[in-house]
Amino acid sequence: MHKKFQYSLLMLTLLALPTTKAADTHQQGGQTMLLQSSAFSPQGDIPKRYTCDGENVSPPLKWSNLPANTESLVLIVDDPDAPDPAAPKKTWVHWLLYNIPPSAFGLAEAVQTLELPEGTLQGMNDMKKTGYGGPCPPIGRHRYVHKLYALDVTLPDLNEPDKAQLEKAMAGHILDHQELIGTYQR
Repeated sequence: MHKKFQYSLLMLTLLALPTTKAADTHQQGGQTMLLQSSAFSPQGDIPKRYTCDGENVSPPLKWSNLPANTESLVLIVDDPDAPDPAAPKKTWVHWLLYNIPPSAFGLAEAVQTLELPEGTLQGMNDMKKTGYGGPCPPIGRHRYVHKLYALDVTLPDLNEPDKAQLEKAMAGHILDHQELIGTYQR
């Protein structure tokens, strides 16, 4: 796909996302960082399309109000309720992205590796692959926490790190973070 077309498609997708007065500008130093999706509301149900029971594509995400001296962003999507919300034993990692440029306004729905903002690198999820792996809970209603971190550095290439390696590299560099939680039950 041609880069200009990809950018146009991304911008059209992002323009369709709902905004609030606080989200009208991308960078507002001093204001609370925002993270939202047009696919689900905070604490709301994640539609089947974004799960293993549907098309297993990533939901659209939009952010704003990044700290003024943000050098890069990190996105971690995980499930703290695995395998059973009544007796969680592990936080299951679904998606790791880092070095997202602060000039990016978000991620389009069903974003593919070649469509990620330039410079963005991926980590290894708990399915032992890079890229998005949607909700697929074995039992009960699980929470899927989308965490966006603004960093004061661009991280080195960590060669597909796992979550622990990525969090270690981020330590001491987090300017702000925001979470968006969606839920899913099969």
